[in-house]
Amino acid sequence: MRIALSQLTTGPDPGKNLRLVKEWTQRAADAGARVVVFPEASMACFGTPLAPLAEPLDGPWADGVRAIAHATGTVVVAGMFTPVRGGRVANTLLATGPGTEASYDKIHLYDAFGYRESDTVAAGSAPTVIDVDGVRLGLATCYDIRFPELFRAHADAGAAATLLAASWGAGPGKREQWDLLVRARALDATVWLAAVDQADPGTGPGPAPTGVGHSRVIGPDGTVRHALGAEPELLVADLDIAEVAAVRRQTSVLANRRPEVWQ
Repeated sequence: MRIALSQLTTGPDPGKNLRLVKEWTQRAADAGARVVVFPEASMACFGTPLAPLAEPLDGPWADGVRAIAHATGTVVVAGMFTPVRGGRVANTLLATGPGTEASYDKIHLYDAFGYRESDTVAAGSAPTVIDVDGVRLGLATCYDIRFPELFRAHADAGAAATLLAASWGAGPGKREQWDLLVRARALDATVWLAAVDQADPGTGPGPAPTGVGHSRVIGPDGTVRHALGAEPELLVADLDIAEVAAVRRQTSVLANRRPEVWQ
């Protein structure tokens, strides 16, 4: 399966960001990608008031992404914000395109490193997997990467890969943690992990997570197969789905689990 990771920088204007989604999806489609993954907060960057711009999954921004996906024959995965009761929003990944329509609300909220995502965002409660051309893919968002049980849940649901959309917070040691965590989650779930971050906006560290770049494609054996730097760039990669079964025969961490011990 050929996928594309769109490591871009979004701003506060959903309309301008939708035009970026259109431009980068076309570039990915021209390169033969079947799935195009955009970062968390593709609709609007963090640091923007979220509740006033949140839209439902049948609203104009999501419909715009649907139109782009269908026009290019791709499945597009992009981060947006949807309204929930009480004035907060859900941090939602929309996955849409021919034969695919699903969404995932971020389960683990980024209440860490001096930022409180839960002040404005309501947590999701269920994992999501999608099927594209007979391949099952899990969906995850940013801070989820610190929680291996989600990625194992994807594997248990039959996923061969997890698509992770992020807007990673900058700061001392954070890049190194990102590099470690994306490799660890691929290895301990024995899945391909395609992790796309917002490009580094170049404004220096602050409380709002705005991205550091360094998107990665990690093999099911935990090795880095493709890597970007900090700048905006499109990464196109072919995932060998058969490799997942081969790695699981050698590294039997899923089969060797003993969940009864921890219950």
